[in-house]
Amino acid sequence: MSEFLSHGHRRARATPRGRRAPVTGRRLTVLFLAMLAVVVGAGGALSAGRPGAVADTLAAVTPAPGPTGAPATPSPSPPVTPSPSATSPTPVLQLAGPVPAAGPGTFAYDDRPGPVLGRAGTVQRYRVAVEHAAGEDVHAFSDEAQAALAGPGSWVDSGRLRLRRVPAGEAYDFTVYLATGATAWRMCRAGGVDIRVGGRPYTSCRAPGQVIINLDRWRRSVPHFVRAAVPLSLYRAYVVNHEVGHQLGHRHERCPGRGRPAPVMQQQSLFLDGCTANPWPYLDGRRYVGRPV
Repeated sequence: MSEFLSHGHRRARATPRGRRAPVTGRRLTVLFLAMLAVVVGAGGALSAGRPGAVADTLAAVTPAPGPTGAPATPSPSPPVTPSPSATSPTPVLQLAGPVPAAGPGTFAYDDRPGPVLGRAGTVQRYRVAVEHAAGEDVHAFSDEAQAALAGPGSWVDSGRLRLRRVPAGEAYDFTVYLATGATAWRMCRAGGVDIRVGGRPYTSCRAPGQVIINLDRWRRSVPHFVRAAVPLSLYRAYVVNHEVGHQLGHRHERCPGRGRPAPVMQQQSLFLDGCTANPWPYLDGRRYVGRPV
């Protein structure tokens, strides 16, 4: 206490031992101020002694309410959103590794029934098969084909068609095959279609009752799609909807203008002609077409 009193105050006269100096009004004031400093400086150190002390202490140091009456709080920092390049995986453009060029010409069939795709119209039933030794799982191929045919944007969006996958042994209208290049060429040639480019089996085709997907294209896409960084999944959806479109009676169409989406019935496996890749026959709920070839 003597250090506190030495600033601006004279030291009190010494008091004989055994006698207590009288407490003057000035000393009472000083004592009161010292105790108040201890209470405020120590924060809530005394709050455990009586109810309400915490509120009294915090009232002296809490900022005044803001305009809405709520206590003022720091503005929250904006959330940190990782950039797309940090979170989005690079799309797969084609699969690496060799692709079987030929197979035995026999097929494994998906044994699972599928849901009815579409809301109204005639039901067409289809089977799904993968050539033995193609190195592809029949269920995985079947699921991708079903996703392409389900849309949104697929043929069932017309409201006049429904599709349903059926297992082998049930009545069906057509079959979706995944075949090696050599087998696809033989099957397509039997249906009157030559799928060769430069003397090699290249494209896919539709023969009567058969939608035949070339394994080379299923795994490797096409060079102009790869150069344009079009995902392999988009090419796969295109080739299924294109060949099923032939099965439904649709013919080839042309690009309607540079920079516009290609019609699904354009021969996108061969060229885009200034259009952009598009796997869907319906865009924004409306049938999207180009001029007939």
